[in-house]
Amino acid sequence: MYIIGIIHNIWFEKAAVQATGEINMEQNVTIIATSTMGLEAIVAKEVKDLGYANTQIENGKVIIEAPLSAIPRLNMWLRTSDRIKLRIGLFQARTFDDLFEKTKALPWEDILPENASFPVTGRSVKSTLYSVPDCQAIVKKAIVERLKQRYKKEWFFEDGFLYKVEVAILKDEVSITLDTTGVGLHKRGYRSLHSAAPLKETLAAAMIKLSHWKPDYPLVDPFCGSGTIPIEAALIGRNIAPGINRFFDSEDWGILKQEWWDQAREEADDKADYDRPLDITGSDIDHRMVDLAVENTEEAGLQDAIHYKQMQAVDFTTPKEYGSIITNPPYGERVGEKEEVKELYRNLGKIWKPLSTWSVYIITSDEKFENTYGAKATKKRKLYNGNIRTDYYQYWGERPPRRS
Repeated sequence: MYIIGIIHNIWFEKAAVQATGEINMEQNVTIIATSTMGLEAIVAKEVKDLGYANTQIENGKVIIEAPLSAIPRLNMWLRTSDRIKLRIGLFQARTFDDLFEKTKALPWEDILPENASFPVTGRSVKSTLYSVPDCQAIVKKAIVERLKQRYKKEWFFEDGFLYKVEVAILKDEVSITLDTTGVGLHKRGYRSLHSAAPLKETLAAAMIKLSHWKPDYPLVDPFCGSGTIPIEAALIGRNIAPGINRFFDSEDWGILKQEWWDQAREEADDKADYDRPLDITGSDIDHRMVDLAVENTEEAGLQDAIHYKQMQAVDFTTPKEYGSIITNPPYGERVGEKEEVKELYRNLGKIWKPLSTWSVYIITSDEKFENTYGAKATKKRKLYNGNIRTDYYQYWGERPPRRS
């Protein structure tokens, strides 16, 4: 761990912004893409597709070794990650003195400007230092003491740009990071209003990525709610970066060049296929949800890509072939709803069974869903919808014929 600390110090001496220096783009840093449990492998694939192959998967996160210039691109493009963090230090600490001294040893003056606002959050799991408020206070004090040496001041007003510091301790190993994202990555900017139990945009994107749907074929969500699955499918189908229309906290940071952000947005605009035709349909039994989905779709600028209608899911029929049904139906979590939901699942199994060329993808917390639906899934994957443990049931239809 001492060697790791030295490496981080060396990197910041070479790469961080100095009074008269520049960031060395050739130097790699440690970046962490956090995710919901079960989505780590999907996040890792997204990272690799962006060209950053040096990755390591851990529970709830993907660790990436990449240049600082990767931070704007990761924030801009990752659909299934929750946020992007920059690791500042990694070390062992079993006493508060260790935590203070090793935090103070990090080159905070090369990262934080004199007026930086740097709140400290924390968590501790299976560690000697279990009091999170005390750990937060000590890390804060250590950073202030380091900044005092640089800026020759005894008090900092913290009225400048935001740098969220997090101290995470797991089995006495301390990871200190800066949150580069700000508001979570699931906040794309198109959903100002949502249903009572909304599906997170990151999970909806993961459901689509785990499916066999291709933009050349139809996609239907018969329980569309506020339109999250159809909208995420349209963004994927047209290769529109999910972060292209939002702001990130680290855009104000001196250690990240403005030209990197400009390049990331220019790349996103160049790669988007805004005019690609798509056949995506969302429906819901509640006309208020349909109206809400239409409003969110217009906010996303995708009204020409998605068609909505008020309809019961059991009324769905289609002459089209080789499409995908991707949906998040009611789970029956409330008392008195379970039997009603089971009847719904039984009816869906009967109605969708004849659609032999269609693939069906359903996420639900019902552990006996296959029995109720009347068919064993081709594949099943454990996912978490918020704090609810769910399974993603995948029923694969016939393969479409190869196109010349």
